[in-house]
Amino acid sequence: MSLYFMDSNIIMYALGSHHTLKTPCIRILEKIRSAKMQVCTNTEIFQEILYRYYSIGKKDVAHKACELLKEIADPILPVTIEDITKAMYLMDQYTVPVRDAIHTATMLNSNIQHIISTDTHFDIIQEITRIKPN
Repeated sequence: MSLYFMDSNIIMYALGSHHTLKTPCIRILEKIRSAKMQVCTNTEIFQEILYRYYSIGKKDVAHKACELLKEIADPILPVTIEDITKAMYLMDQYTVPVRDAIHTATMLNSNIQHIISTDTHFDIIQEITRIKPN
């Protein structure tokens, strides 16, 4: 079974209010929970979730999202200095947000080629393939 990198937006849309991406993201989580997909993530994803929910006063949702991610993601990868070096290279090659360059670097340095994300800018990074929730 292939290993997929899980982006923060999948859990955030699944736990969020009504949105066109809510149901597709819930379906992804159901596939993971039924062992049809294996996902990993990195520590930076937890930071994104905590930052977003704490900044809008939703501590309970932050904790729920992090607990869910801890349950389904294995392994949870660290962000290393090698990842930062690779991220800087990727940012010179592509116009992507810093955090997403770090995620991509973590993936590439861990031999992971697929990311589950709603963020379309991952599509421009030739070294990986984005799996769109549907």
